[in-house]
Amino acid sequence: MDVELIFKVAAVGILVAVLNILLQRSGREEQALMTTIAALVVVLMMLVQKISDLFAMIRSLFDL
Repeated sequence: MDVELIFKVAAVGILVAVLNILLQRSGREEQALMTTIAALVVVLMMLVQKISDLFAMIRSLFDL
């Protein structure tokens, strides 16, 4: 597993946490929720790509 992927997910998490705090303090709870959901979708898309690569590697390893 790439350490780079872990750093990307952590960077997105830190950025979204800061944005979430700033938006909630300014009274924009709806935008804070939407940024959190958008970040979740972005991270899930990154992970789905890596999981797809893993399944392709397993498929080629066992000649399935």
